[in-house]
Amino acid sequence: MDQEGTTVGASGFGGGRAAGAAAVKRWPGLLLGARARLRWVHLILGGALLMPYLMLTQVVVGAAAGGVNVFASLPLTLLSYAASLPLIAVTGLVGLVRPLSGTAARVMTGVPGDRLADGPARSWGARWRASAWWTLHLGVGALISGMSLAVPPLGVVLVVMPFSGALRASAWGAGRFSAEAEPYVSPLIGAGVLLALAAVCAGAGALLARLAPVLLGPTAADRLAAAEERAADLAVRNRLARELHDAVGHALSAVTLQAGAARRVLDRDPEFVREALAAIEDTTRRTVGELDAVLGLLRDGDPARADAMPAPTLAGDLDGLLARTRAGGTVLTAEQDPGPAGDWSQLPAIASREAYRIVQEGLSNALRHGTGPITLLLRVHTSDDHRELEITMTNPAAPSPPAPDAAAPRTTGGRGLRGAAERAALLGGRVEAGPHAGSWRLRAVLPLGGGAGPARGGAR
Repeated sequence: MDQEGTTVGASGFGGGRAAGAAAVKRWPGLLLGARARLRWVHLILGGALLMPYLMLTQVVVGAAAGGVNVFASLPLTLLSYAASLPLIAVTGLVGLVRPLSGTAARVMTGVPGDRLADGPARSWGARWRASAWWTLHLGVGALISGMSLAVPPLGVVLVVMPFSGALRASAWGAGRFSAEAEPYVSPLIGAGVLLALAAVCAGAGALLARLAPVLLGPTAADRLAAAEERAADLAVRNRLARELHDAVGHALSAVTLQAGAARRVLDRDPEFVREALAAIEDTTRRTVGELDAVLGLLRDGDPARADAMPAPTLAGDLDGLLARTRAGGTVLTAEQDPGPAGDWSQLPAIASREAYRIVQEGLSNALRHGTGPITLLLRVHTSDDHRELEITMTNPAAPSPPAPDAAAPRTTGGRGLRGAAERAALLGGRVEAGPHAGSWRLRAVLPLGGGAGPARGGAR
Protein backbone atom coordinates (compact mmCIF):
# COMPACT_ATOMS: atom_id res chain seq x y z
CA MET A 1 0.00 0.00 0.00
CA ASP A 2 2.79 2.42 0.96
CA GLN A 3 4.74 1.44 -2.10
CA GLU A 4 1.73 2.15 -4.33
CA GLY A 5 1.18 5.55 -2.68
CA THR A 6 4.83 6.36 -3.11
CA THR A 7 4.65 5.44 -6.77
CA VAL A 8 1.60 7.61 -7.36
CA GLY A 9 3.20 10.50 -5.49
CA ALA A 10 6.36 10.17 -7.54
CA SER A 11 4.30 10.05 -10.72
CA GLY A 12 2.38 13.19 -9.70
CA PHE A 13 5.63 14.94 -8.82
CA GLY A 14 7.09 13.96 -12.19
CA GLY A 15 3.98 15.18 -14.04
CA GLY A 16 4.05 18.51 -12.21
CA ARG A 17 7.75 18.89 -12.97
CA ALA A 18 7.10 18.18 -16.67
CA ALA A 19 4.26 20.73 -16.75
CA GLY A 20 6.52 23.27 -15.06
CA ALA A 21 9.27 22.61 -17.59
CA ALA A 22 6.80 23.05 -20.45
CA ALA A 23 5.60 26.34 -18.95
CA VAL A 24 9.21 27.54 -18.64
CA LYS A 25 9.80 26.66 -22.29
CA ARG A 26 6.73 28.69 -23.30
CA TRP A 27 7.82 31.87 -21.54
CA PRO A 28 10.43 32.94 -24.10
CA GLY A 29 7.87 32.56 -26.87
CA LEU A 30 5.27 34.53 -24.92
CA LEU A 31 7.72 37.38 -24.29
CA LEU A 32 9.80 37.40 -27.47
CA GLY A 33 7.92 35.23 -29.98
CA ALA A 34 6.65 36.37 -33.36
CA ARG A 35 3.17 37.19 -32.05
CA ALA A 36 4.56 39.16 -29.11
CA ARG A 37 6.83 41.15 -31.43
CA LEU A 38 3.96 41.87 -33.80
CA ARG A 39 1.78 43.07 -30.94
CA TRP A 40 4.66 45.28 -29.76
CA VAL A 41 4.82 46.84 -33.25
CA HIS A 42 1.06 47.38 -33.04
CA LEU A 43 1.54 49.30 -29.79
CA ILE A 44 4.39 51.33 -31.28
CA LEU A 45 2.09 52.34 -34.14
CA GLY A 46 -0.46 53.46 -31.57
CA GLY A 47 2.19 55.63 -29.94
CA ALA A 48 3.07 57.12 -33.32
CA LEU A 49 -0.60 57.91 -34.00
CA LEU A 50 -0.80 59.73 -30.66
CA MET A 51 2.02 62.15 -31.53
CA PRO A 52 -0.13 64.70 -33.47
CA TYR A 53 -2.55 64.92 -30.53
CA LEU A 54 0.35 65.23 -28.07
CA MET A 55 2.03 68.00 -30.06
CA LEU A 56 -1.23 69.96 -30.19
CA THR A 57 -1.85 69.68 -26.44
CA GLN A 58 1.80 70.53 -25.68
CA VAL A 59 1.37 73.82 -27.51
CA VAL A 60 -1.77 74.58 -25.51
CA VAL A 61 -0.24 73.51 -22.17
CA GLY A 62 2.94 75.45 -22.88
CA ALA A 63 1.01 78.59 -23.69
CA ALA A 64 -1.13 78.20 -20.56
CA ALA A 65 2.02 77.77 -18.44
CA GLY A 66 3.44 81.08 -19.65
CA GLY A 67 5.48 79.95 -22.62
CA VAL A 68 7.38 77.22 -20.79
CA ASN A 69 9.17 74.57 -22.86
CA VAL A 70 6.99 71.55 -22.21
CA PHE A 71 9.65 69.10 -23.48
CA ALA A 72 11.94 70.13 -20.65
CA SER A 73 9.38 69.39 -17.94
CA LEU A 74 8.21 65.83 -17.24
CA PRO A 75 5.10 66.94 -15.28
CA LEU A 76 4.01 69.21 -18.16
CA THR A 77 4.66 66.40 -20.65
CA LEU A 78 2.49 64.04 -18.63
CA LEU A 79 -0.18 66.75 -18.38
CA SER A 80 -0.10 67.16 -22.16
CA TYR A 81 -0.40 63.40 -22.52
CA ALA A 82 -3.43 63.31 -20.23
CA ALA A 83 -5.01 66.27 -22.08
CA SER A 84 -4.62 64.46 -25.41
CA LEU A 85 -6.72 61.45 -24.34
CA PRO A 86 -10.13 63.23 -24.44
CA LEU A 87 -9.26 64.61 -27.86
CA ILE A 88 -8.39 61.09 -29.03
CA ALA A 89 -11.70 59.79 -27.66
CA VAL A 90 -13.67 62.41 -29.62
CA THR A 91 -11.95 61.58 -32.90
CA GLY A 92 -12.52 57.88 -32.19
CA LEU A 93 -16.26 58.42 -32.67
CA VAL A 94 -15.75 58.69 -36.44
CA GLY A 95 -17.39 55.71 -38.09
CA LEU A 96 -14.33 54.65 -40.09
CA VAL A 97 -12.21 54.24 -36.96
CA ARG A 98 -13.71 50.83 -36.21
CA PRO A 99 -12.95 49.11 -39.55
CA LEU A 100 -9.44 50.58 -39.67
CA SER A 101 -8.72 49.57 -36.09
CA GLY A 102 -10.29 46.15 -36.66
CA THR A 103 -8.08 45.50 -39.69
CA ALA A 104 -4.95 46.42 -37.74
CA ALA A 105 -6.01 44.30 -34.76
CA ARG A 106 -6.87 41.34 -36.99
CA VAL A 107 -3.46 41.42 -38.71
CA MET A 108 -1.19 42.36 -35.80
CA THR A 109 -2.74 41.02 -32.60
CA GLY A 110 -3.78 37.55 -33.76
CA VAL A 111 -7.50 38.00 -33.06
CA PRO A 112 -9.64 35.78 -35.35
CA GLY A 113 -11.30 37.81 -38.08
CA ASP A 114 -14.81 36.49 -37.39
CA ARG A 115 -14.70 38.07 -33.91
CA LEU A 116 -14.20 41.59 -35.27
CA ALA A 117 -16.66 43.76 -37.19
CA ASP A 118 -15.88 44.69 -40.79
CA GLY A 119 -17.95 47.73 -41.66
CA PRO A 120 -18.27 51.18 -40.09
CA ALA A 121 -20.04 51.56 -36.76
CA ARG A 122 -23.81 51.79 -37.30
CA SER A 123 -24.87 52.86 -33.80
CA TRP A 124 -23.61 55.22 -31.14
CA GLY A 125 -22.95 52.29 -28.84
CA ALA A 126 -20.59 50.79 -31.41
CA ARG A 127 -18.99 54.21 -31.93
CA TRP A 128 -18.34 54.62 -28.22
CA ARG A 129 -16.78 51.17 -27.99
CA ALA A 130 -14.59 51.93 -30.99
CA SER A 131 -13.64 55.23 -29.35
CA ALA A 132 -12.65 53.39 -26.17
CA TRP A 133 -10.46 51.04 -28.20
CA TRP A 134 -8.91 53.96 -30.11
CA THR A 135 -8.10 55.78 -26.86
CA LEU A 136 -6.74 52.64 -25.22
CA HIS A 137 -4.60 51.69 -28.22
CA LEU A 138 -3.04 55.14 -28.61
CA GLY A 139 -2.72 55.80 -24.86
CA VAL A 140 -1.08 52.49 -23.98
CA GLY A 141 0.92 52.59 -27.22
CA ALA A 142 2.40 55.95 -26.24
CA LEU A 143 3.51 54.60 -22.86
CA ILE A 144 5.02 51.50 -24.46
CA SER A 145 6.76 53.67 -27.06
CA GLY A 146 8.28 55.85 -24.35
CA MET A 147 9.46 52.82 -22.40
CA SER A 148 10.86 51.25 -25.57
CA LEU A 149 12.95 54.38 -26.18
CA ALA A 150 14.19 54.85 -22.60
CA VAL A 151 14.56 51.39 -21.04
CA PRO A 152 16.79 49.52 -23.56
CA PRO A 153 19.68 52.07 -23.34
CA LEU A 154 19.51 51.90 -19.53
CA GLY A 155 19.54 48.11 -19.54
CA VAL A 156 22.46 47.95 -21.97
CA VAL A 157 24.48 50.45 -19.87
CA LEU A 158 23.90 48.38 -16.72
CA VAL A 159 24.90 45.16 -18.47
CA VAL A 160 28.20 46.51 -19.87
CA MET A 161 29.10 48.73 -16.87
CA PRO A 162 31.51 46.19 -15.23
CA PHE A 163 33.51 46.13 -18.46
CA SER A 164 33.82 49.92 -18.94
CA GLY A 165 35.84 52.11 -16.63
CA ALA A 166 34.31 55.24 -18.13
CA LEU A 167 30.81 54.06 -17.22
CA ARG A 168 31.90 53.12 -13.70
CA ALA A 169 33.36 56.59 -13.20
CA SER A 170 30.31 58.34 -14.69
CA ALA A 171 27.20 59.48 -12.86
CA TRP A 172 25.59 56.17 -13.77
CA GLY A 173 28.05 54.11 -11.79
CA ALA A 174 29.62 56.39 -9.18
CA GLY A 175 28.64 55.26 -5.69
CA ARG A 176 25.83 53.02 -6.88
CA PHE A 177 27.51 49.64 -6.59
CA SER A 178 30.23 48.42 -4.27
CA ALA A 179 33.44 47.07 -5.70
CA GLU A 180 32.55 43.54 -4.62
CA ALA A 181 28.99 43.57 -6.01
CA GLU A 182 29.72 45.56 -9.14
CA PRO A 183 30.64 42.62 -11.45
CA TYR A 184 27.39 40.82 -10.57
CA VAL A 185 24.65 43.24 -9.53
CA SER A 186 24.80 45.68 -12.42
CA PRO A 187 24.39 43.11 -15.24
CA LEU A 188 21.63 41.33 -13.33
CA ILE A 189 19.73 44.58 -12.85
CA GLY A 190 20.21 45.44 -16.53
CA ALA A 191 18.97 42.04 -17.67
CA GLY A 192 16.03 42.32 -15.26
CA VAL A 193 15.11 45.75 -16.64
CA LEU A 194 15.14 44.44 -20.21
CA LEU A 195 13.13 41.36 -19.20
CA ALA A 196 10.63 43.56 -17.38
CA LEU A 197 10.22 45.69 -20.52
CA ALA A 198 9.54 42.58 -22.60
CA ALA A 199 6.99 41.37 -20.02
CA VAL A 200 5.20 44.73 -19.92
CA CYS A 201 5.04 44.91 -23.72
CA ALA A 202 3.78 41.32 -24.00
CA GLY A 203 1.20 41.91 -21.27
CA ALA A 204 -0.06 45.12 -22.87
CA GLY A 205 -0.32 43.39 -26.26
CA ALA A 206 -2.21 40.44 -24.74
CA LEU A 207 -4.58 42.84 -22.96
CA LEU A 208 -5.42 44.64 -26.20
CA ALA A 209 -5.90 41.30 -27.98
CA ARG A 210 -8.35 40.23 -25.26
CA LEU A 211 -10.28 43.53 -25.40
CA ALA A 212 -10.41 43.75 -29.20
CA PRO A 213 -13.47 41.44 -29.63
CA VAL A 214 -15.26 43.31 -26.84
CA LEU A 215 -14.67 46.82 -28.22
CA LEU A 216 -14.38 46.09 -31.95
CA GLY A 217 -16.63 43.04 -32.24
CA PRO A 218 -19.90 43.03 -34.18
CA THR A 219 -23.00 44.36 -32.44
CA ALA A 220 -26.50 42.92 -32.69
CA ALA A 221 -27.24 45.42 -35.48
CA ASP A 222 -24.10 44.30 -37.33
CA ARG A 223 -25.08 40.65 -37.06
CA LEU A 224 -28.60 41.43 -38.27
CA ALA A 225 -27.27 43.43 -41.23
CA ALA A 226 -24.85 40.61 -42.09
CA ALA A 227 -27.66 38.05 -41.88
CA GLU A 228 -29.86 40.18 -44.14
CA GLU A 229 -27.02 40.57 -46.61
CA ARG A 230 -26.41 36.82 -46.66
CA ALA A 231 -30.13 36.18 -47.10
CA ALA A 232 -30.31 38.64 -50.01
CA ASP A 233 -27.24 37.10 -51.61
CA LEU A 234 -28.68 33.61 -51.15
CA ALA A 235 -31.99 34.69 -52.68
CA VAL A 236 -30.24 36.09 -55.75
CA ARG A 237 -28.11 32.99 -56.10
CA ASN A 238 -31.22 30.81 -55.83
CA ARG A 239 -32.76 32.87 -58.60
CA LEU A 240 -29.68 32.35 -60.76
CA ALA A 241 -29.85 28.62 -60.02
CA ARG A 242 -33.50 28.58 -61.11
CA GLU A 243 -32.67 30.48 -64.30
CA LEU A 244 -29.86 28.03 -65.06
CA HIS A 245 -32.01 24.98 -64.30
CA ASP A 246 -34.97 26.16 -66.35
CA ALA A 247 -32.99 27.32 -69.36
CA VAL A 248 -30.61 24.38 -69.61
CA GLY A 249 -33.18 21.78 -68.54
CA HIS A 250 -35.72 22.86 -71.14
CA ALA A 251 -33.06 23.11 -73.83
CA LEU A 252 -31.81 19.59 -73.17
CA SER A 253 -35.33 18.17 -73.14
CA ALA A 254 -36.29 19.97 -76.35
CA VAL A 255 -33.05 19.17 -78.18
CA THR A 256 -33.26 15.50 -77.18
CA LEU A 257 -36.82 15.27 -78.45
CA GLN A 258 -36.05 17.14 -81.68
CA ALA A 259 -32.95 15.07 -82.40
CA GLY A 260 -34.82 11.83 -81.76
CA ALA A 261 -37.70 12.86 -84.05
CA ALA A 262 -35.28 13.92 -86.80
CA ARG A 263 -33.42 10.61 -86.58
CA ARG A 264 -36.63 8.62 -86.96
CA VAL A 265 -37.76 10.43 -90.14
CA LEU A 266 -34.31 11.16 -91.58
CA ASP A 267 -34.87 9.13 -94.78
CA ARG A 268 -38.51 9.92 -95.53
CA ASP A 269 -39.07 13.55 -94.44
CA PRO A 270 -35.99 15.74 -95.10
CA GLU A 271 -38.03 18.93 -94.66
CA PHE A 272 -38.97 18.00 -91.11
CA VAL A 273 -35.34 17.12 -90.39
CA ARG A 274 -34.23 20.58 -91.59
CA GLU A 275 -36.81 22.24 -89.37
CA ALA A 276 -35.75 20.14 -86.39
CA LEU A 277 -32.06 20.93 -86.93
CA ALA A 278 -32.87 24.64 -87.26
CA ALA A 279 -34.82 24.46 -84.00
CA ILE A 280 -31.91 22.65 -82.32
CA GLU A 281 -29.51 25.34 -83.53
CA ASP A 282 -31.76 28.14 -82.30
CA THR A 283 -32.36 26.46 -78.94
CA THR A 284 -28.69 25.81 -78.27
CA ARG A 285 -27.68 29.33 -79.32
CA ARG A 286 -30.18 30.93 -76.97
CA THR A 287 -29.27 28.58 -74.13
CA VAL A 288 -25.54 29.22 -74.53
CA GLY A 289 -26.24 32.96 -74.28
CA GLU A 290 -28.26 32.55 -71.08
CA LEU A 291 -25.71 30.14 -69.63
CA ASP A 292 -22.88 32.56 -70.35
CA ALA A 293 -24.78 35.41 -68.68
CA VAL A 294 -25.46 33.41 -65.50
CA LEU A 295 -21.93 32.02 -65.27
CA GLY A 296 -20.53 35.50 -65.85
CA LEU A 297 -22.43 36.84 -62.85
CA LEU A 298 -21.27 33.96 -60.67
CA ARG A 299 -17.68 34.25 -61.88
CA ASP A 300 -17.56 38.00 -61.24
CA GLY A 301 -18.77 37.45 -57.69
CA ASP A 302 -21.47 40.12 -58.07
CA PRO A 303 -24.83 38.33 -58.09
CA ALA A 304 -26.54 41.62 -57.25
CA ARG A 305 -26.35 42.43 -60.97
CA ALA A 306 -28.76 39.57 -61.67
CA ASP A 307 -31.61 42.05 -62.13
CA ALA A 308 -29.71 43.60 -65.04
CA MET A 309 -29.39 40.23 -66.80
CA PRO A 310 -31.62 40.04 -69.90
CA ALA A 311 -34.36 37.47 -69.41
CA PRO A 312 -37.00 36.11 -71.80
CA THR A 313 -40.60 37.28 -71.38
CA LEU A 314 -44.02 36.33 -72.64
CA ALA A 315 -44.14 39.36 -74.90
CA GLY A 316 -40.96 38.72 -76.85
CA ASP A 317 -40.15 35.04 -76.48
CA LEU A 318 -43.29 32.96 -75.94
CA ASP A 319 -43.99 32.35 -79.64
CA GLY A 320 -40.42 31.18 -80.23
CA LEU A 321 -40.64 28.83 -77.25
CA LEU A 322 -43.84 27.26 -78.59
CA ALA A 323 -42.38 26.95 -82.11
CA ARG A 324 -39.23 25.22 -80.88
CA THR A 325 -41.35 22.80 -78.83
CA ARG A 326 -43.49 21.94 -81.87
CA ALA A 327 -40.35 21.48 -84.01
CA GLY A 328 -39.64 18.23 -82.18
CA GLY A 329 -42.92 16.73 -83.33
CA THR A 330 -44.82 17.49 -80.12
CA VAL A 331 -48.47 18.33 -80.60
CA LEU A 332 -48.96 21.60 -78.70
CA THR A 333 -52.20 23.53 -78.59
CA ALA A 334 -51.88 27.00 -77.11
CA GLU A 335 -54.66 29.47 -76.33
CA GLN A 336 -53.61 32.99 -75.34
CA ASP A 337 -55.91 35.63 -73.89
CA PRO A 338 -54.01 38.72 -72.64
CA GLY A 339 -57.29 40.30 -71.53
CA PRO A 340 -58.49 43.82 -72.36
CA ALA A 341 -54.92 45.01 -72.98
CA GLY A 342 -54.71 42.67 -75.94
CA ASP A 343 -50.93 42.35 -75.71
CA TRP A 344 -48.54 40.52 -73.39
CA SER A 345 -46.28 43.58 -73.42
CA GLN A 346 -48.74 45.30 -71.09
CA LEU A 347 -47.90 42.88 -68.28
CA PRO A 348 -45.50 44.00 -65.54
CA ALA A 349 -41.98 43.02 -66.57
CA ILE A 350 -41.30 40.72 -63.62
CA ALA A 351 -44.65 38.91 -64.05
CA SER A 352 -43.99 38.45 -67.77
CA ARG A 353 -40.52 37.06 -67.04
CA GLU A 354 -41.57 34.67 -64.31
CA ALA A 355 -44.61 33.51 -66.30
CA TYR A 356 -42.34 32.65 -69.23
CA ARG A 357 -40.13 30.54 -66.98
CA ILE A 358 -43.14 28.76 -65.50
CA VAL A 359 -44.42 27.93 -68.98
CA GLN A 360 -40.94 26.79 -69.98
CA GLU A 361 -40.66 24.50 -66.97
CA GLY A 362 -44.12 23.10 -67.59
CA LEU A 363 -43.18 22.26 -71.19
CA SER A 364 -39.91 20.69 -70.03
CA ASN A 365 -41.78 18.56 -67.52
CA ALA A 366 -44.28 17.49 -70.15
CA LEU A 367 -41.54 16.62 -72.64
CA ARG A 368 -39.65 14.53 -70.08
CA HIS A 369 -42.60 12.71 -68.48
CA GLY A 370 -45.64 13.19 -70.74
CA THR A 371 -46.93 10.75 -73.35
CA GLY A 372 -49.10 12.82 -75.63
CA PRO A 373 -50.26 16.23 -76.81
CA ILE A 374 -49.91 19.29 -74.61
CA THR A 375 -52.62 21.88 -74.06
CA LEU A 376 -51.58 25.33 -72.84
CA LEU A 377 -53.91 28.09 -71.72
CA LEU A 378 -52.73 31.57 -70.72
CA ARG A 379 -55.46 33.96 -69.67
CA VAL A 380 -55.60 37.29 -67.84
CA HIS A 381 -58.63 37.65 -65.56
CA THR A 382 -59.65 41.24 -64.85
CA SER A 383 -62.00 42.60 -62.21
CA ASP A 384 -62.63 46.10 -60.88
CA ASP A 385 -59.58 46.23 -58.63
CA HIS A 386 -57.64 43.07 -59.39
CA ARG A 387 -55.89 41.32 -62.25
CA GLU A 388 -54.28 37.92 -62.34
CA LEU A 389 -52.63 35.71 -64.93
CA GLU A 390 -53.67 32.07 -65.02
CA ILE A 391 -51.41 29.47 -66.66
CA THR A 392 -52.85 26.00 -67.18
CA MET A 393 -50.98 23.18 -68.92
CA THR A 394 -52.27 19.63 -69.28
CA ASN A 395 -50.91 16.50 -70.93
CA PRO A 396 -51.51 12.77 -70.59
CA ALA A 397 -49.65 11.47 -67.58
CA ALA A 398 -46.94 8.86 -67.93
CA PRO A 399 -47.91 5.37 -66.74
CA SER A 400 -46.96 4.50 -63.19
CA PRO A 401 -43.71 2.52 -62.86
CA PRO A 402 -43.92 -1.18 -62.02
CA ALA A 403 -44.05 -2.12 -58.37
CA PRO A 404 -40.38 -3.18 -58.07
CA ASP A 405 -39.28 0.23 -59.35
CA ALA A 406 -41.70 2.22 -57.25
CA ALA A 407 -39.19 2.53 -54.44
CA ALA A 408 -36.34 3.44 -56.78
CA PRO A 409 -34.78 6.84 -56.02
CA ARG A 410 -35.84 9.77 -58.20
CA THR A 411 -33.16 11.13 -60.50
CA THR A 412 -34.79 14.43 -61.41
CA GLY A 413 -35.30 15.65 -57.85
CA GLY A 414 -38.37 17.74 -58.74
CA ARG A 415 -36.32 20.93 -58.66
CA GLY A 416 -38.14 22.38 -61.66
CA LEU A 417 -41.59 22.33 -60.08
CA ARG A 418 -40.17 23.66 -56.81
CA GLY A 419 -38.54 26.45 -58.78
CA ALA A 420 -41.85 27.27 -60.49
CA ALA A 421 -43.57 27.39 -57.10
CA GLU A 422 -40.84 29.72 -55.78
CA ARG A 423 -41.25 32.02 -58.78
CA ALA A 424 -44.99 32.25 -58.20
CA ALA A 425 -44.53 32.78 -54.46
CA LEU A 426 -42.22 35.75 -55.12
CA LEU A 427 -45.16 37.47 -56.82
CA GLY A 428 -47.70 36.38 -54.22
CA GLY A 429 -49.10 33.66 -56.47
CA ARG A 430 -49.31 29.90 -56.30
CA VAL A 431 -48.61 26.79 -58.36
CA GLU A 432 -50.48 23.50 -58.32
CA ALA A 433 -49.14 20.40 -60.06
CA GLY A 434 -50.47 16.84 -60.06
CA PRO A 435 -52.96 14.41 -61.56
CA HIS A 436 -56.26 15.95 -62.66
CA ALA A 437 -59.11 14.23 -64.49
CA GLY A 438 -56.89 11.48 -65.86
CA SER A 439 -54.16 13.86 -67.03
CA TRP A 440 -51.25 15.74 -65.53
CA ARG A 441 -52.00 19.40 -64.91
CA LEU A 442 -49.79 22.33 -63.99
CA ARG A 443 -51.73 25.42 -62.92
CA ALA A 444 -50.20 28.71 -61.84
CA VAL A 445 -51.93 31.93 -60.79
CA LEU A 446 -49.90 35.16 -60.71
CA PRO A 447 -51.41 38.40 -59.37
CA LEU A 448 -50.80 41.42 -61.62
CA GLY A 449 -51.99 44.23 -59.38
CA GLY A 450 -54.74 46.76 -60.09
CA GLY A 451 -54.76 48.66 -63.35
CA ALA A 452 -53.00 47.66 -66.53
CA GLY A 453 -49.73 49.33 -67.36
CA PRO A 454 -46.80 48.88 -69.71
CA ALA A 455 -43.94 46.63 -68.69
CA ARG A 456 -41.05 48.31 -66.94
CA GLY A 457 -37.62 46.81 -67.35
CA GLY A 458 -36.43 47.99 -63.96
CA ALA A 459 -39.18 46.35 -61.93
CA ARG A 460 -37.93 44.22 -59.04
